[in-house]
Amino acid sequence: MHNEYDNETFFNEYAKMSRSRDGLAAAGEWHQLKPLFPSVQGKSVLDLGCGYGWHCKFAAEQGATHVLGLDLSKKMIAEAMKRNTAEAITYRVCGIEAYDYPKDTWDCVVSNLALHYIADLENIFQKVYQTLKPGGVFLFNIEHPVFTAGAGQEFICSEDGKPLYWPIDRYFIPGERSTRFLGCEVVKQHHTLTQILMGLLSNGFVLNAVIEAKPPEEMMHLPGMKDELRRPMMLLVRAGKSV
Repeated sequence: MHNEYDNETFFNEYAKMSRSRDGLAAAGEWHQLKPLFPSVQGKSVLDLGCGYGWHCKFAAEQGATHVLGLDLSKKMIAEAMKRNTAEAITYRVCGIEAYDYPKDTWDCVVSNLALHYIADLENIFQKVYQTLKPGGVFLFNIEHPVFTAGAGQEFICSEDGKPLYWPIDRYFIPGERSTRFLGCEVVKQHHTLTQILMGLLSNGFVLNAVIEAKPPEEMMHLPGMKDELRRPMMLLVRAGKSV
């Protein structure tokens, strides 16, 4: 599977992002995602697409006794092992689709901004449900369908560069979307809201929370942040496996 995150140019640009430098505190969705975390004291946590390992470290700090962070990118895992280590955390180079998802193993499965790279999302939902213990929680942040259906995933701007509107095209046609991100061509997968939510429900999950992320008031002074209120960029979902 092609992985932009092991591209040297892309990875170097990614490292410059505020959320890469400063972690969860710099993530505009964290103020909404953090309250969705279940208690992980004495629990096991699987992080799908762990990146730098920020959520792994958070789980360990909250008392998780076994945390496994998976990422397809060797560069991401290397960085996670530098920045966010703890006795409870193990990191492994492994794609989300390649993991074996052992039955009834994890109390909580987390995925942050990784599932929009997966073509067969329902297959992953099935596997996550399988690997969760009864009563377990699946918590994820995926790019919002309005964002992934954006034509070019950019605002249409005026001649002087002012954002005018966000164009949506081919919304009901799921599949590949190619866009430029951090100076590179990046291929993502568009899924409709129906696919995401009904995909969970049809595989046995109970929906606990569905939140369209928006940045907090204290970030509104940052460049471009007010434009984030013009369309949703991220979708936060907490789903549970029945006891």
